[in-house]
Amino acid sequence: MKPKVAFVCVGNSCRSQMAEGFARYYGSDLIDVYSAGTEIADKVNPLAIEVMKEKGIDISHQFPKTIFDIPKEVDYLITMGCGVECPYIPCRHKEDWGLSDPAGKPIEEFRKIRDEIEKKVLHLLERVKKEYYYGEAK
Repeated sequence: MKPKVAFVCVGNSCRSQMAEGFARYYGSDLIDVYSAGTEIADKVNPLAIEVMKEKGIDISHQFPKTIFDIPKEVDYLITMGCGVECPYIPCRHKEDWGLSDPAGKPIEEFRKIRDEIEKKVLHLLERVKKEYYYGEAK
């Protein structure tokens, strides 16, 4: 059984959607990935879709979801830095990535946040490999 990773934000329209896209692209063989929001938006931000396409990742089929649409228990709960306080979601590990919200800003800001998210997702996947697949410290 693969570990479950949830990326949670307020609107589930930008950062958490990009994180979900990267995690699926790079780690679908390692993890089950989800994203959600506490007050979901109507749609995924078009600029988030555009900057992910620049990386060859299509998130246009993704849609905003609430925290009630994801598993009730996950292994990793990652908040994006929006100060969101989730209802209690049992998890083995919780962390906040402290990312600023690019919504309403120029595309350059989306690219900057996208690149930060990609690095953080790749680092997370390395940790998951060590903790779940190589039996190192949990």
